[in-house]
Amino acid sequence: MKVYLIIIISSLVALFSVSYAHSKILKIARQHNLTDTPGKRKSQRHPVPVLGGFAVFIGVICGLGIACTMADLTHVFPVVMMMAIMLYIGALDDFIGLSPISRFIMEIFIVLALIYGSGMCIDNFNGLWGIYKIPWTISVPLTVFAGVGIINSINMIDGINGLSSGLCMACCLFFGANYLHLGDMPNAVLAFTMVFSLIPFYVHNVFGSKSQMFIGDAGTMMMGILLTWFVIQYLSFYGVERGLPGGLCPIANSLSILSVPVFDTLRVMVMRMLQCRSPFSPDRTHLHHAFVDCGFSHISAAISEILISLVVFLTSNVAYWFGFSAETQLYLVILSGAIFVWGTYFILVRLKKSRGFRLFTLRTHFERKGWWLVYQDWLDGKKN
Repeated sequence: MKVYLIIIISSLVALFSVSYAHSKILKIARQHNLTDTPGKRKSQRHPVPVLGGFAVFIGVICGLGIACTMADLTHVFPVVMMMAIMLYIGALDDFIGLSPISRFIMEIFIVLALIYGSGMCIDNFNGLWGIYKIPWTISVPLTVFAGVGIINSINMIDGINGLSSGLCMACCLFFGANYLHLGDMPNAVLAFTMVFSLIPFYVHNVFGSKSQMFIGDAGTMMMGILLTWFVIQYLSFYGVERGLPGGLCPIANSLSILSVPVFDTLRVMVMRMLQCRSPFSPDRTHLHHAFVDCGFSHISAAISEILISLVVFLTSNVAYWFGFSAETQLYLVILSGAIFVWGTYFILVRLKKSRGFRLFTLRTHFERKGWWLVYQDWLDGKKN
């Protein structure tokens, strides 16, 4: 019962902290012109402040600060430090621009610092393909590869309002539920604190106009390192003998939680390399681009991708409930990810020129009218 009380209190503190800090940070961003300006690949029509990640981080710190007075959370200290550093690096990328190579190198060092600061990495396959403990000479490069991949996948899907933050909320909610089930209180508190820190930002990002802020590279990189930590912790928890019921494949379950950003980024990067281009070169081949190009609104596209993530996550859990082997669970997650993430993209590309389908997608534009505008006026008036 105490665990739930700590989670509720820390989450509410995070929620109200971000709600309060949002207007202050918005004012600072406007005064110093810290904005994302419209461009060829940008969806906004006017400059939008890009300090949303700082507001979210304030919520996480305030929520964890309160939780620390009720429980020992020193276990999550390494990732909080790395989140702060990622926030700084991402801000540099937002305002002065970093080359893909320099950012890539920084991400490698941050993941290495997280590994050696916590003493944990992906060093156990939990019996998948008959593999259990693996040496650090293999596990450290594997963790760095996975961590850098997760960070960039979160960063690369940040293309429409509410997508990266919405998916991160869903991922943290899934990981938080898993940690509660496993009895890992520090990570459960961190996960739910992040969810509630993102809620006020998400509301303004989706519903606001004058009060809107983008989360920026600072926010997406911060979320990326947090999700990397959750994967490492989740696999490490199962890698320790705790008398837990067997059967669940934590690798498959982790992949299912991150299915949309991982599968979408993998497809995009492979397609770019097949065209003899850099995997980091900009284009409009992400899943959210396909939704928007077909006429879907930003909010409906974001909700669709979150629902896809939920379906793949449920696939992993259903496979576990039916008693499938670890290998079968992983194969089903890969198959469902390919069908729902890749399949949806290729279907949308084929339907893009269909007049009948476009008439259908126009009905998804329920925002910016009626009750939405009433709420938007209240939200913007509250922050101005």
